This record gives sequence, C-alpha cells and structure tokens, in this order.
Amino acid sequence: MRTTEQDHDGSFRIRSDFDRRILRGLSAEYENALWLLPDMLRAATRKPLFSIKEMKHRLGFWDPGKREITLGRELVENGRWDDIREVLLHEMAHQVTHEAMAITAESDHGPGFRQACRLLRANPKASGTYAPLHERLHQNGHLDERDRIVMKIHKLLALADSSNPNEAQAAMAKAHELIRRHNVALIEGGNERNFHSVFLGVPRLRHFREAYHLAHLLQDYYFVQGVWIEAWVVEKEKMGRVLEINGTRTNVQIAAYVYDTVYRYIDTRWEEYGKGRGLNRYRKTDFAVGIIQGFESTLARAVETGKREKGNHLPVCVTDHALARFMTQRYPNLRSFSRRGPGHDPRVLADGTREGKNLVIAKGITRKKGYQGQRLAHETSS
Repeated sequence: MRTTEQDHDGSFRIRSDFDRRILRGLSAEYENALWLLPDMLRAATRKPLFSIKEMKHRLGFWDPGKREITLGRELVENGRWDDIREVLLHEMAHQVTHEAMAITAESDHGPGFRQACRLLRANPKASGTYAPLHERLHQNGHLDERDRIVMKIHKLLALADSSNPNEAQAAMAKAHELIRRHNVALIEGGNERNFHSVFLGVPRLRHFREAYHLAHLLQDYYFVQGVWIEAWVVEKEKMGRVLEINGTRTNVQIAAYVYDTVYRYIDTRWEEYGKGRGLNRYRKTDFAVGIIQGFESTLARAVETGKREKGNHLPVCVTDHALARFMTQRYPNLRSFSRRGPGHDPRVLADGTREGKNLVIAKGITRKKGYQGQRLAHETSS
C-alpha cells in the first residue's frame, strides 16, 4: 500500500500519518470483503497495491498493469468512510472481473463486472464521475408526485420548531403520521423503489447501549432496516463496527437526521443534568436510554392518536417485502443477536425518560453541497 507521491530518489513515500491510517484501512476492508467471494474466486484474487492520488474527474480506478487500486485524494480527505468503502469495493469488483474471472473482452461495466458487484455488495456506478454516496442523497433532483410528500414533511418539521410546546408536538406528530401514511401507501401499492445503504455515525471499537436502542427506534418508526457491520476505525487502526441503515433515499435521509438530532439532544441535556453529580459514563448511558424510551413513547402515542382521531386505518405493523428482499440479497447470512448490558440506575433512567418526552424533531433535513460538512470523523475514545 502506498501513495503515488515520489521522493527524489524515486521511492514512494506516505504523505502523512493520515494517509497511512487510510491505506491500512483500505487493506483491512479489502481483506474483509474477500470472504464474500466464492472459494474459487477468492483463491484467484491476489491483494493489490493501494494508493491515494490527486484526481480531478475520478473517485478511484483499478490499474491492471500495476495491479493497483487508487482512490482520489479529495474523496479520502473529505469523504465519509462509507463513501470511501463504496468506491474501494467498486474498484475491487473490477479487479475480480479482470483477474479472478479472467473476463477481458467485455465492456468495463458488463455482465461479469455486475456479477462481481453483486458478490461484493458493491455499487456498480461508484466510480468515474459518479457522485459519492452522501452527495447523491442530498442532490436536488426532479421531484415526482411521490417525492413531493418530502417537501410537506420538511415544512411540518420546520413548524415543530415552535416555541409553544403543544404546537411543536402537534406538528411533529402530524409529520410522522404523513411519513407513515406515505410509506404504507408505497409498500401496499407495490411501487418500484430504489434502496440505499449508509452509515450512521462513525465506526467504533465499542458502542454503548443507547446506540442499540436508537437503532431499534429508527427501524420501528422510520421504515429503514439496520445492521451492524464491520468497518475500519481510522483513529484506532483496527476493524470495529458501525450501524448501517438501509431504505429509500427519503427514509434514509429522515432516519439519519433523527439519529443526529437525538444524539445532540442527549449530549446537551446530559451536560446540564450531570453537572456536579459525579456520575460516570455508564450513568450517561442510563440517561440516554431513558431519553430514547421517552421519545419512543411520544412517537407511539402520536401513531395511536392519529389512528383514533382521524379515522386512520393504517396497520400497526406493515412488512416491506421489497426492502426485505434487498436485505436478503445484500446480507444473505444475516443473523440477529442480543446482549445484556451492565446494571442501570433506575432514577437516572426515569429522569432521562422525562427529558425524552420533551424531545421534538424539528427543522427538517439540511441539504449539503459536495463534501461540505462531511469531513471524515475520527474515533477518539474506545
């Protein structure tokens, strides 16, 4: 693994410690992805060189002559890790097609390449001049009738910023009813939809209990499916785990916004609550879990009230078979698990629950251009 900058004697050098961490991450993610391939293809796929290079019009490329996968410096320095990983897997699919499958007569993105992408869970479009994942999700494209509902949701969530608590709660409840009604109509109508997979937060070696509670809340109320997957922790230079959510572009955007908002609320409320109390990190987890449970009770009440007051006959639970098929194709060997955490402080949990009932998701979803505000975050604690 290397960058493509050369010293005066012609030898390659790593530009910075950051480059070294990224290159090691590419190597680790590559080795992890190899196990997605059938035995014969995996045995025929040899690890390439990795490099980082200034590229104006490409995110990455596979060079069969040098046996090298190169990623663009702008992507590496300003992208999120799932953006980087997506491009790596795309270029790895090119390598598998060329070396392991020995397909050289097809076009670059022919049937063999698409088969390699399916095996590696790679995006067949994630290279060349293709926009990175998070840039695509926030692009302003043409809105059809189904997308116009998103603008209504934005407006309702903006109204939820009202200084009047009752008005704010009512606006948020109406927004969630609209989200629910819109998704149920799409699911039951059998509408064709495209699904996206994005990371929430950054990969970490350790996730506290509140992360799992929030993952379940998003899955239960925002029409996404979550899965904890292995991913490179840049700062620690080890493979850790990160929550990946899967769903339509709209639902992924909304769920990601809720995720960020809930964590900001937890941090601000804990800073005030914990002053002078001498409470440790585990008590913050109790407080955070309480907030999530309190917020969940608000969402559950909003769903029930909407059904009762407005003649809403939406089902309590609806199975999205199209999303389920997407998840089965992406993760054919997916398994569920549960874990028990340490004991909790019931008083702190109850205080957090009261705070959570006051949480209002407002302001809608921010739009970002290019990489602005999306610089790669580093893990700073174990």
